[in-house]
Amino acid sequence: MNMMDLTMNRIDMVFNDLREKGSKALITYITAGDPNLGATADLIIEMEKAGADIIELGIPYSDPLADGPVIQRASARALNNGIKIADIMNMVRSVRQATQIPLIYLVYYNSVFKYGIDRFVKEAHDVGIDGIIIPDLPLEERGEVFDITKQYGIHLIPLVAPTSHQRIPKIVENAGGFVYCVSTTGVTGERDEIQTNIKDYMEEVSRYTDMPKAIGFGISNPDMASQLKDYCDGIIIGSAIVSLIEKAASRDEMLDSVYRFIRGVKRVL
Repeated sequence: MNMMDLTMNRIDMVFNDLREKGSKALITYITAGDPNLGATADLIIEMEKAGADIIELGIPYSDPLADGPVIQRASARALNNGIKIADIMNMVRSVRQATQIPLIYLVYYNSVFKYGIDRFVKEAHDVGIDGIIIPDLPLEERGEVFDITKQYGIHLIPLVAPTSHQRIPKIVENAGGFVYCVSTTGVTGERDEIQTNIKDYMEEVSRYTDMPKAIGFGISNPDMASQLKDYCDGIIIGSAIVSLIEKAASRDEMLDSVYRFIRGVKRVL
């Protein structure tokens, strides 16, 4: 592995570019394999065209604790299709021939552990993944995972919540890419409003790290994105997109509705 791999992660390049332009990252989430892997590959390309800057691919899991009903249903649909981690790796490898957009796996710890941590991270690196988010990774287990991701130049992206307070320094220590700032306590899902005092929360996170900060959980439209963008470096949208995928009656309708939605959000960032 050459040094270039370790110094220039695609996630860092995107945040640097956007900072120079004075704009914010739009980070989009879809569940890999929902409705099928071919659709996932098409959606990656379509979302990039629409203005997504970074894409998170959820690895389907039977008990996704951090996720609300929309993403739980997507996970169940993908698992019913018999989607395996190896299939997702192959899909990423082939889509990498068409795009250099930063790609992140969102994966539950048990899936990685069963697959083999070293094997999972090495394969993720080989197919072109830039970051990994493990929402239920205990701080105690993080050292081992962090050592492996660092070896392969992949960012282990930390999640903080409004209730993290004194744990923030520990959570962000050694992590990379950006800090995933969960907007509200609870699970993912579209919300009408966010109750957290975002300004105080972001100032608190900023005291402990210079990493870019992205806000996620509950952002469902351009208005919410534009209200939050001044406090952070990026906006993460998942359930609102997964919901469009779920409702679409055809592949074309799915790609079109996702494209228009993302385009609308990107305009305000």
